[in-house]
Amino acid sequence: MPPFGLLHMRAWVSLFNQLLRPSGLVCIREVHFHSQVSEAVLTSQLKPHQEKSNFIIKTPKGTRDLSPQQMVVREKILDMVVGCFKRHGAKRLDTPAFELKEMLTEKYGEDSGLIYDLKDQGGELLSLRYDLTVPFARYLAMNKVKKMKRYQVGKVWRRESPTIVQGRYREFCQCDFDIAGQFDPMIPDAECLKIMCEILSGLQLGDFLIKVNDRRILDGLLAVCGVPESKFHAICSSIDKLDKISWNDVRHEMVAKKGLAPEVADRIGDYVQCHGGVSLVEEMFQDSRLSQNKQALEGLGDLKLLFEYLTLFGIAEKICFDLSLARGLDYYTGVIYEAVLLQTPAQAEESFNTSGQKIRTTETQVFVATPQKNFLHERLKLISELWDAGIKAELLYKNNPKLLTQLHYCEHMGIPLAVIIGEQELKEGVIKLRSVASREEVAIKRENLVAEIQKTLSES
Repeated sequence: MPPFGLLHMRAWVSLFNQLLRPSGLVCIREVHFHSQVSEAVLTSQLKPHQEKSNFIIKTPKGTRDLSPQQMVVREKILDMVVGCFKRHGAKRLDTPAFELKEMLTEKYGEDSGLIYDLKDQGGELLSLRYDLTVPFARYLAMNKVKKMKRYQVGKVWRRESPTIVQGRYREFCQCDFDIAGQFDPMIPDAECLKIMCEILSGLQLGDFLIKVNDRRILDGLLAVCGVPESKFHAICSSIDKLDKISWNDVRHEMVAKKGLAPEVADRIGDYVQCHGGVSLVEEMFQDSRLSQNKQALEGLGDLKLLFEYLTLFGIAEKICFDLSLARGLDYYTGVIYEAVLLQTPAQAEESFNTSGQKIRTTETQVFVATPQKNFLHERLKLISELWDAGIKAELLYKNNPKLLTQLHYCEHMGIPLAVIIGEQELKEGVIKLRSVASREEVAIKRENLVAEIQKTLSES
């Protein structure tokens, strides 16, 4: 089993970082609000550098900005993913963005070279976290926690050559769901696979398949094929590349770069190109080589039990026993799994798209407008009243905006309601409530405005 009985499921989705205080309170003194960002100031700061060294304004290699429209989609994805985690009883956890370098490099094997090291600032050698799993294992050990079902969402960093077309970045976000502890075999693993199916089905990305294997089967396979135990991790790392490069290329790496005998590599190839369902598990039980290896038989026995539980969960047809699945990291010691889409990324993106539907980038419910000049004070008093009532509201930051400009803004931003106050409304003690979509207006007594807005929003 993985360290501390760690059972791992990872949904690779993006999300933005949220700064949370340990007490759960927002610390306002640490948040910087900018009412205006002057383009002139930015330009003046950058121009000297541009003249001296052809400075280019760009994101660092392997990173990206996300537009407000993209963030709306990301938040919808995250809400669905986290909702699934909560439905399965997970608690939320957060860990630092960096850890002690020694702890990280000990767990990642060959991939340790992809860790971002930080400059020594205070007597500790630190590195940015490579994933969320090792920090979780550290948390369990440090706090002597024996059982925990947790989820975590956060950014991780990998110092590798980014291939943006394939969606590989140097900075990206992971959503992790883990069950730590000692339990009867395969029950937690079956739940993790069920969660993967629920999330991928909910995202409606199209058909998918979840590949499963067991590192005990893989290690047993390597042993019976004649791989020295000292080379197990290195050869697993090569096998893990089979989803990116051909078997011939993997074989070349094993022989030419890692010193494996050609006939040993060929025996490995006979196995790692096999995939199927529970029938393949049965077939491997009868294999003359694997059946002689105790470790492999234990792994096959657990996979057979796993498929039994997956059938009860109704997801067995989505699961494939794939002997090429290796996972290169050293901390994988038991069942491993990985989901793949059965279509191209472009097709998946098209199926997830909103079919041209306009995406709202704010949740503003009400816009405060006026048709007359010198009504800024009344607008400010009115919008404060709405904010205090918990209503999401906006206004234009101008003393005397034109009414048409204000209404166009409502339509452009998809704001459903507008409240309009002018001389006549002020005199009569009323406010006009306007439906932006239908352009219908009704006059409401000022003291009833909040209740009327709340009623209208609840009915829409």
